[in-house]
Amino acid sequence: MNHGDTFMKTFTAVLFKDDDMYVAECPEVGTVSQGVTIEEAIANLKEATELYLEEFPLEDFRRPIITTFEVPEGVRV
Repeated sequence: MNHGDTFMKTFTAVLFKDDDMYVAECPEVGTVSQGVTIEEAIANLKEATELYLEEFPLEDFRRPIITTFEVPEGVRV
């Protein structure tokens, strides 16, 4: 392998709208960022995650199990 070779890991981005911003979170690492657009929020999250991993490399990379569930409509969340 050459020194220029880089192994890529795939992470998850969970996004939600908060007022006029999109908030993006990476559940594998715990990093969070935001942006005016979805694309900007993901780009900012990628940068934040890269910077975090430079300081705190993952020793045990596990993919989360992501699913959905339902609650009755009258319940306040």
